[in-house]
Amino acid sequence: MFEFAQPWLLLLAPALAALILLLGRRSGDPAAVRHPCLDLLPAGAGSWRARARRTLFWIRLAALLLLVVAVARPRLADTQRVVEGEGIDIVMALDISGSMRALDFQPQDRLSVAKEVIRDFIAGRPVDRIGLVVFASRAFTQCPLTLDRSILLGFLDEVQVGLIEDGTAIGLGLATAVNRLRQSQAKSRTIILLTDGMNNVPTLEPATAAEAARALGMRVYTVGVGREGYAPYPVDDPVFGPSTTRIETRIDEDLLRRIAGLTGGEYFRARDPQALRDIFAVIDRLEKTRYETTVSTQYRELMALFAAPALALLLLEAALAATVLRRLP
Repeated sequence: MFEFAQPWLLLLAPALAALILLLGRRSGDPAAVRHPCLDLLPAGAGSWRARARRTLFWIRLAALLLLVVAVARPRLADTQRVVEGEGIDIVMALDISGSMRALDFQPQDRLSVAKEVIRDFIAGRPVDRIGLVVFASRAFTQCPLTLDRSILLGFLDEVQVGLIEDGTAIGLGLATAVNRLRQSQAKSRTIILLTDGMNNVPTLEPATAAEAARALGMRVYTVGVGREGYAPYPVDDPVFGPSTTRIETRIDEDLLRRIAGLTGGEYFRARDPQALRDIFAVIDRLEKTRYETTVSTQYRELMALFAAPALALLLLEAALAATVLRRLP
C-alpha cells in the first residue's frame, strides 16, 4: 500500500507553485531593449535560445515539487494483519525408557509413533512456544521453549532410547518440565507427560512435582502409552541376531490420574497409534487461549525515487543556464 509518512508536507506543494509563478511574472524578462518603432522589427524576432530559456522556469518548478514529495516520505507499507494465536507455552515430557521400544504399536515401536504424533501436534500450533523434556532414570531438557519449529523438530528427531540410563523417573521428568515453565509469562502453561511405565526412581516423588505444578498454575495432561499385559520387544542377540521376545509392561494409571486431577488436567490411555493421535487432537482442542495481535508493518522508503530526479532536474537547469541557454548581457 502506497502512503506518505508526513502527508501534511504535501500542502506546501500548491503554495510553493503559486509563489514561484508569482515571482516569475514579477521578474519579467530583463533581456529587452527600448525601440521607438516596433513596426521596423521583423515578426517573431528572437533566437531559439531565447525561446528555450523559458523552459528553465518549468524545470525548476518540477524539481521543487518533486523535492516536496520526497520530503513527505513516500513509502510502500505492508497491510497490517490481525493474527489470532493460542498464547500457550507447552512442554512435552517424553518417556524414553527401554520399554518404549515395545512393538505393540506395530510396525513401529511406541517411541517412534509418539514422536510422529508429537511432530504433527507441533506443526498444528505455529504460534505457541513449545519445549521438550525427556526422561528415563534421569531427566533433562532436550529443547527449551521456542517458536523455532525447525530447531524443535530437529531435537525431537534426535530423541531415542538409550540417551539416558534405563529407568522411569516420572517425578524427575515432571519436575524438569515444571522448572522450564516456571519463568513463563504466557496466559496458559501446559505440560503433556507421556509414559508407558511406573515410577521406579525414588529421587523425587511424582506427587511432589505435581503439587509444584499446581502451585504455579500449570495444567498437566498425562498419557499412558501401550496395551495391557505382554508386548513384543526387540532383542539384539550377538549370537542368533535380531529376534523378538515378549515383556510385561505396566502403567501406573492411578498415579497418572492423580497428577492430572491435581493440576486440572486429564488422563488419557493410548492402546494403539490412532488412539494416541486422537488424544493429542483432544488436548489440542482443550488448550485454546485465544488472543489477537497485530503484525508489525514493514515499510520500503521511496524518497530516493523522487529526490534523485529532483536533484537531476536542478543540475540540468544549472547546466543549461550556464551553457547553451545562458543569458548574455
